[in-house]
Amino acid sequence: MKVLKFGGSSIGNAENIEKVVEIVKSATEKSSCAVVLSAMQGTTDDLIEAGKLAESGDEIFREKINEIEAEHFEAIRVLVPVSDRNAFLDSVKKRIGELENICEGVFLLHELSPRTLDRIVGYGEILSTSIFAAKFNSLGIKNVWKDSRELISTDSNFGFATVNFEKTNAQIKHFFKNSSSKLHILPGFIASDADGATTTLGRGGSDYTAAILAAALDAEVLEIWTDVSGMMTADPRFVRNVRQIPRISYREAMELSHFGARVIYPPTIQPVMAKGIPLWVKNTFAPEDFGTLIEAETSSEKEIIRGISSIDKILVLNLEGSGMVGIPGFSKRLFDALSRANINVILITQSSSEHSICVAIEEKFGKLAKESVDKEFEYEISVGKIEPLRVESGFSILALVGDNMKAHTGVSGKMFATLGSQGINIHAIAQGSSERNISAIINSRDVQKAVNTLHEEFFSDGNKQINVFVVGFGTVGKKLIEQINLQSEFLRENMRLNLRVVGLAKSRNKIFDEEGVELSNAENLLKNAPPLNIAEFTDLILEKNLRNSIFVDVTANADVAEIYPKLLEKSVSIIACNKIAASSDYTNYRKLKDLSREFGTPFLFETNVGAGLPIINTLNDLMRSGDEIKRIEAVLSGTLNFVFNNYDGSRSFSSVVRQAQDEGYTEPDPRLDLSGTDVARKILILAREAGFNLEMPDIENKGFLPESCLEGSVEDFYSEMEKHESYFRELFETAKSQNLSLKYIASFDNGKASVGLQSIDKAHNFANLSGKDNAVLFYTNRYADLPLVVKGAGAGADVTAAGVFADIIRAARI
Repeated sequence: MKVLKFGGSSIGNAENIEKVVEIVKSATEKSSCAVVLSAMQGTTDDLIEAGKLAESGDEIFREKINEIEAEHFEAIRVLVPVSDRNAFLDSVKKRIGELENICEGVFLLHELSPRTLDRIVGYGEILSTSIFAAKFNSLGIKNVWKDSRELISTDSNFGFATVNFEKTNAQIKHFFKNSSSKLHILPGFIASDADGATTTLGRGGSDYTAAILAAALDAEVLEIWTDVSGMMTADPRFVRNVRQIPRISYREAMELSHFGARVIYPPTIQPVMAKGIPLWVKNTFAPEDFGTLIEAETSSEKEIIRGISSIDKILVLNLEGSGMVGIPGFSKRLFDALSRANINVILITQSSSEHSICVAIEEKFGKLAKESVDKEFEYEISVGKIEPLRVESGFSILALVGDNMKAHTGVSGKMFATLGSQGINIHAIAQGSSERNISAIINSRDVQKAVNTLHEEFFSDGNKQINVFVVGFGTVGKKLIEQINLQSEFLRENMRLNLRVVGLAKSRNKIFDEEGVELSNAENLLKNAPPLNIAEFTDLILEKNLRNSIFVDVTANADVAEIYPKLLEKSVSIIACNKIAASSDYTNYRKLKDLSREFGTPFLFETNVGAGLPIINTLNDLMRSGDEIKRIEAVLSGTLNFVFNNYDGSRSFSSVVRQAQDEGYTEPDPRLDLSGTDVARKILILAREAGFNLEMPDIENKGFLPESCLEGSVEDFYSEMEKHESYFRELFETAKSQNLSLKYIASFDNGKASVGLQSIDKAHNFANLSGKDNAVLFYTNRYADLPLVVKGAGAGADVTAAGVFADIIRAARI
């Protein structure tokens, strides 16, 4: 004997019912079958709505019943031949007539009792199974339709009746023993009490009906047919790359279903688990798929974690007070108060100090729970022994489930570390002594992020999803997008990093695509993108709350730098090509560094100094390994080095500067480079990274530009340089006459920093720097005589973008 149950989606229309008929026909060729059906999809909700409309005195309930009738008549029209249809339609109309009469009574009395509601909703399963049986009759296949109310006996707790198993099992065995049919068709969900009144078995009741039958008949298997191919490792609404679970133990399945997995319901498992009957979850629309087999043991499976599940709309109840310490009975009274109010407790946790106890319940019971508990502890609250019950909303429960967790250390540590790395705060924790389940209460807005993060940690093929938001689409920004697009496949195959640019901003236009922006078409997409300011873009990042988020600032905008703290506090990594934050006042710089450390979120700005050269990383490595920076000498402006390497008096100084700007070496305003301001920022950042508290005014800037060049617009700047060409020529000729070359050098020594133009001889470390090269000399305790040298191209969109890209990869791998 097999028991097969089909849900509402499996019999949602005539086409689907035909599929179910084929599955059942195939099954009956091999063994006897009992088939349990739910109501057709949506019917139960329609019946409830009809009852409630009638109760409220709304005559639309009649239209709702007509809709239900029409849906079932349409299925009959397709499934049952004309020759068999008339007599069967009469019986269906009779059932519909009974339903109408009951609702008319509700309408007149304006009263819908739980007993009457059970009677109304029971018609859904009666109608669906009657049609199903009629279909088999039309095919000439012998079957017996049996009203489950004649077999399953319950108490009178309407809406969620408790089964009398002794009586029920006897009735089921007696009926099937005396039936010769190979196929029995029964409505799920409904039963009857001692007086014969219709009762229902609660949510998932049809599954439960099938399990009761399977256990009573010692069936070889219980098959639950639904619209998915078994249980999944996580909710597919949250996680794209979920895995199907081929085999799972009863207890694992119960844990997952208790904590939100909706494929089966916990009560379904209990009867078959007691008898050791396998439960097989199959897909009506893909019957060849293996599905999920639920059995007593799955020892061959080696996965530590079987699945991740969650429950939304949770309230947290906190009972606390010094009067609870060492006094027995407080927990009992709390649970008794909730039990009397028919409130189910989903999760419990208590501090070892006994000062507080925390429980989780469904959100809809919040008001009732507070009233019940505060009334129970009215005296203790009045004398100050305990505080009034504190009710907190906006939570969800996240559960990690697996039988094999008990044999592996560090699972909970890995779970909490993974959540912590994404800035997901854990409000409460519970773990059973069986070590089969680790549960955590978290903010509801973090659920999708949490499930994705844990699934990636425990179930992925090793690939890590990185969600990147890029602000700035100028020369460097475009190069960065180009590099990411070209290198994405390499990163995926060789570094297991799935780098996805999900947000891109330029000036006032910003685009967002959670599936990933089409990078090859980014420029066109931005042109047509809607306007969105940086504050709105930031809010969007925080609202989406994607795991492994990295914010990349490729601007020189102070407004963008101001949002860094807000992002770091939400565990969004910051990659800054923008120097403004790291060179702002020291308290702000220190705050950003502290936030990065506090939230375990990278704040990287390698390209603030030397474009793509590993200058800051080298300095950090020296410091972390215990070395101490004594002195720094550096050429830190690729622009100035390019200018002085190319200016020989044969053409104007202004034209060389314009060439540098045209080739992408300068800041948007070249005066930042030529005034020494940009170099001063860079040496300031290096000094701070070396552990010194310096501000911009502390940097001595020995400028070489005439004051008039610093006034007006950028074009005014070029005009003024032309006017002062003789001055620039004199600087060059003076140095040349002494066989010296001009270099703009930054120095840091003994806590003091300066920048300025210097004439150096050919023996100097910087004499041979060509083109746009930068060089930094670190003099430390370990490199006292011969400095550690970092040298290479220090300007240009390609190398700067590459430096930003390297920081992105570095942050992604943390």
